[in-house]
Amino acid sequence: MDPNQPPTKKNKQGLSLRAQALSLLARREYSKQELARRLLQYTEDPDEIPPLIEEFEQRGWLSEQRVVEQVMATRRKRFGSQKIAHELRQKGLSEDAIAAARETLKDSELESARDVWRRKFPEPPANANERARQMRFLQGRGFSLDIIRKVISGAEDD
Repeated sequence: MDPNQPPTKKNKQGLSLRAQALSLLARREYSKQELARRLLQYTEDPDEIPPLIEEFEQRGWLSEQRVVEQVMATRRKRFGSQKIAHELRQKGLSEDAIAAARETLKDSELESARDVWRRKFPEPPANANERARQMRFLQGRGFSLDIIRKVISGAEDD
């Protein structure tokens, strides 16, 4: 044990709060807000969490950018930028990080929307009701109305 490190309280599993945090981060990336919420169950003193998170961030073990990249990598093939931005907000990430992610997603959003639409609907809409249904589906996936119109109208041109 490092003599410069303050002593840490052990939780029910015998792991310190620090060890629990490292264990969580070893599995996947967490935002500061998510990690703090997860660590609450392992401590009786919530005041221990902010300094630990600050230290992890300074050491590079906790990174907002890596969280954004992970979410984008797993979601961009199935969802639009609006839905991904909403998920990033739920994780407590900064608006700057979300704006950068949306800018990155903008390049491939039309292609993603077309792929999602083709997997769900084998043929273009036959009537107005079907068109509305397909548009609602894409809207629910977080694609913008502009992108949806391009996908549906492009499908009708095929």
